[in-house]
Amino acid sequence: MLPKSEHQSVPLSVLLKRELANEKTEKPELSHGQAGQSKKGEDFTLIKTECQRVLGDGVTTFSVFGLFDGHNGSAAAIYTKENLLKNVMGAIPSDLNTDEWLAALPRALVAGFVKTDKDFQERARTSGTTVTFAIIEGWVVTVASVGDSRCILESAEGDIYHLSADHRLECNEEERDRITSSGGEVGRLNTGGGTEIGPLRCWPGGLCLSRSIGDMDVGEFIVPVPYVKQVKLSSAGGRLIIASDGVWDALSSESAVECCRGMSPDAAASEIVEEAVQVKGLRDDTTCIVIDVQPPAKPNLQPPPPPKKHGKGVFKGMFRKKPSEAGSQSDIEEYSEPDFVEELFEEGSASLAERLDSKYPVCNMFKLFICAVCQAEIKPGFGISLQAESLNTTKFRPWDGPFLCSSCQDKKEAMEGKKSSGGLPYLTLTFHLRVVSKWKLNLIYLFITCDIYTIPTATSPGIDLDS
Repeated sequence: MLPKSEHQSVPLSVLLKRELANEKTEKPELSHGQAGQSKKGEDFTLIKTECQRVLGDGVTTFSVFGLFDGHNGSAAAIYTKENLLKNVMGAIPSDLNTDEWLAALPRALVAGFVKTDKDFQERARTSGTTVTFAIIEGWVVTVASVGDSRCILESAEGDIYHLSADHRLECNEEERDRITSSGGEVGRLNTGGGTEIGPLRCWPGGLCLSRSIGDMDVGEFIVPVPYVKQVKLSSAGGRLIIASDGVWDALSSESAVECCRGMSPDAAASEIVEEAVQVKGLRDDTTCIVIDVQPPAKPNLQPPPPPKKHGKGVFKGMFRKKPSEAGSQSDIEEYSEPDFVEELFEEGSASLAERLDSKYPVCNMFKLFICAVCQAEIKPGFGISLQAESLNTTKFRPWDGPFLCSSCQDKKEAMEGKKSSGGLPYLTLTFHLRVVSKWKLNLIYLFITCDIYTIPTATSPGIDLDS
């Protein structure tokens, strides 16, 4: 506790102004547009505005924008488009207020991504997909991503922020280290004679991504655990650009923002796609979604100031962290909405134990006898706590959750390289003959043992050179 002399007293008039400002805070207006040019027919989008969520005292709305870039077929992209939102929402309790719901979203997104991947892999399809998934509730934007599609934000003040991570092995050393430590191999495509071509890939399978949904034939160390970032926009709003790698292979983030500034979302999305195709030609599916988050239109508004221009290297260190609860002079002076983008949450670890940890603002989010991933009921005594492998054994208690069912625990261990998963199973029968003398008779016993192995596939048929 602060000494008495260090406590910041806030005048009642300021508190009343803050309360009044909060009461008058209105939800932003959203407008969106999308465009695309197809080469393989494996890019899919999901746009759902005005999704309703029931509160204890009413109904609130949120919007969802998703981009799914499939490879090795479109099955994974289609399945994820149809099921991911349902799986994410199924991991959030229904009795949360808005602040609790927003705080629960990052962990629910992790659970929803993993469940979608697990369910799709049970269909024994080898297709895979990248995912960039944005949920907008009021001024708060939450983005979860696996793969190499990208979501960027241009704030109303002219700054550019990355809200997704790039999981290409070529440019992500941390992911390369994770895969090799889990039992995979990273290298380029070998054409024979020692000649290597193309980007770094993960073997078996030959995927150049370290995270995706699907891809059951490339090993479980290609994980579906998403990078998640959550930010709060200023009351002036901003523009989101979500695009597949067909755009980002041709345009930088600055170029994408600059080429469409001042255009409507529809026109902006079309311009970004046209610019990308003009630079490199139509070599891959090229898809873009543009979302404008703006304050409600009011009469006699002053025109916004001209946007600031920035050079390269402006993407990191530009977020203002969520201010502490302690009062300060700036708290006294500023009682309106912030004029900067406020970072609320960021986490990119591939460890389920870290991402579903019980140390969380919503302590009762995962119930005692419900699997934190698949939401299936767990019989008492059969759940496996994520705390079971904690290094701090002195604080571990058997009833500390969240819990995983045995099936989801198997998937967790496979992703961590602790259990073989992937490849094609085969069965061997071993026969043993034993002659036993009993009651002066020679009896012959036949013993049969059955062993099931997994063939690690060194290559996967139909490698997608763009994935």
